[in-house]
Amino acid sequence: MQVKKNTVVTIDYTLKDDEGNILDTSKGRKPLKYLHGNGNLIPGLEKAIEGKEKGVSFHVVVKPEEGYGVFNKELVQELSKDLFEDSENLQVGMQFQAQTEEGSFILTIVEVKANSVVVDGNHPLAGKNLNFDIDILDVREATQEEIAYRQVH
Repeated sequence: MQVKKNTVVTIDYTLKDDEGNILDTSKGRKPLKYLHGNGNLIPGLEKAIEGKEKGVSFHVVVKPEEGYGVFNKELVQELSKDLFEDSENLQVGMQFQAQTEEGSFILTIVEVKANSVVVDGNHPLAGKNLNFDIDILDVREATQEEIAYRQVH
């Protein structure tokens, strides 16, 4: 059976950056199982898996435009430390959720200054090529319940 919309796909994957560093992997854990064609994966990876069959292994490079987006400089802002409750304990790498008119964003602290904090609203992988090694372990038709809820049960 080929991967198509509303099939349940089980994959093992390894994600690397352009330097070959492993960023994420399912190896040594449970494989990833998802409902194909319902936006459960980044678009470029879902396109690459489309039409493949159980037992296929392949490598794909997903460009930022079809991954987590291009890096947006406007999402990097310097904020006053007064906006933070525990401003003395702020550290680079800390994340928090912010509510805006456009919805909620996860912000990451990228710099702590004397009176301000620089935060980045980009996804940590924005602007990066995503190098995936994929092993398709299984493909099956989704149940009506899985299709209705747009996720695997």
